[in-house]
Amino acid sequence: MGGQACVLYGAAEFSRDTDDFGPRTRNESSVLGADSFGRFAMKANSLLFALLALAGSFGLGAQPVRPNIVVILADDQGYQDLGCFGSPTIKTPNIDRMAAVGVKFTHFYAQAVCGPSRAALMTGSYPIRVAEPGNRKHQHTILHPREVTVAEVLQSAGYATACIGKWHLGAADKGDSTGWRRDTMPNDQGFDEFYGTPLYNGFTVHVDDAPFRSQILRNRVVAVARVESWDNITRDWTREAIDFIRCHREQPFFLYLAHSMPHIPLGASEAFRGKSAGGPFGDAVEELDWSTGEILATLRELDLDDRTLVLFTSDNGPWIETTRGMDPAGKPFIPRDHSGHADPLRGYKMLTTEGGLRVPLVARWPGKIPPGHVCAEVATTMDFLPTFAALAGASLPNATLDGRDIRPLLFAEPDARSPHEAIFYYCYTHLQAVRSGKWKFVRPRPEFPAWTGFSGRFHGDGVDRFQLFDLESDPGETTNLAAEHPDVLARLRQLAHRARMELGDYNHLGSGARFFDDGPRRPDLKLPKD
Repeated sequence: MGGQACVLYGAAEFSRDTDDFGPRTRNESSVLGADSFGRFAMKANSLLFALLALAGSFGLGAQPVRPNIVVILADDQGYQDLGCFGSPTIKTPNIDRMAAVGVKFTHFYAQAVCGPSRAALMTGSYPIRVAEPGNRKHQHTILHPREVTVAEVLQSAGYATACIGKWHLGAADKGDSTGWRRDTMPNDQGFDEFYGTPLYNGFTVHVDDAPFRSQILRNRVVAVARVESWDNITRDWTREAIDFIRCHREQPFFLYLAHSMPHIPLGASEAFRGKSAGGPFGDAVEELDWSTGEILATLRELDLDDRTLVLFTSDNGPWIETTRGMDPAGKPFIPRDHSGHADPLRGYKMLTTEGGLRVPLVARWPGKIPPGHVCAEVATTMDFLPTFAALAGASLPNATLDGRDIRPLLFAEPDARSPHEAIFYYCYTHLQAVRSGKWKFVRPRPEFPAWTGFSGRFHGDGVDRFQLFDLESDPGETTNLAAEHPDVLARLRQLAHRARMELGDYNHLGSGARFFDDGPRRPDLKLPKD
């Protein structure tokens, strides 16, 4: 992998016949858009960054010049679904150990659903700000080729980059041999290596419940045309991740390991299937913990431990939909032991209650992050891009970012505080809530709002009046304090107005939203009915 004559397997248990995965082809160079000056400038400067780094210009005290960075992203894992976050049934000793020797963030936010969440992580921007092909907004964000990703930022600083697992940011293209528009896929968005699925593993409880089958690509070649079982997928992604680390141990690297689990249809290998007290969902999460342990063991074996920042988080809250749309009269859908838990938070994936967006984050960097630290300050996946850029000595994109450098929080610096005055909760293009400090303001909305598409299908999610919650004392959002704190309510309403003006809303174009194509802007804009 990684453009070297390097084909490695971490252990015999990872081996599999080559035909199962397709040819191990070296990927071509990323194609630059001729009109993307910011992207060109970053790539043109990569040699300069490498030389400066070799000269020690980006020293971090006693730490190595530029750390390796590993982001491990679970899919649909809830806030409580780790031992160190209180799960009573799921055992995660490796991630728990990460928290014991590193930092645990308890007020960390992603987005409410898969595609937007990945767009925010990749670009450091709210999904409603991010440009998409044709100036549209999709339920699952499609990254415009001119958007600059965290992988491109790090690639410009001389990092080897790999995306292993789920992408879910590409545009379909029936004319391409893979079925995907190449300039929206990982190899053209800053990743030297891609081995994974362009979309998701499915949308039903069992694979055979629908005709849909996912494919797996190796770079720009179809490696597996139809995945019929997800039982070995965590092991497959882990093997590929370890291969990448071994091949690039002599240079700084960025590994984005975006797991397919525990999104339905669930899968777990024989060593984990039926073993967890948390049921099939617990089996899948416990295998993710095993995978994390294998990554950490590889870093120790290669003497990379104290030169590598490892982060574990999730893309959104758990997919809890026991009946379709949670309608009491609806058709049964996901058995409860096939989805996770967000306790003590309220809500789940697709909703803008805390359980939909607040996710666990555990970070580990021996010698840099003090052990056993718990951070209760607000941070987000959008903060990864500027933080990683600062650690790598890389230039930021020539674009407005919503993420901030959170190194003071990561490293538990004295009196470190959240860099965010406020964060904004969107359901698709609808601004539904604002958090500032401990306060959360929720805007009124009807049940099943048409402008939120499938993300608004859940029964009973309407809000008929202004709501204000103290998330420090009431993480479950049970007591509306709007009447008791009119000054706080007024301040957060003003923050919401500013966000609507700059970022946009379901019926409003934001002044700071990015549009790179000719033609109407957001031609699919949803307007309320009279």
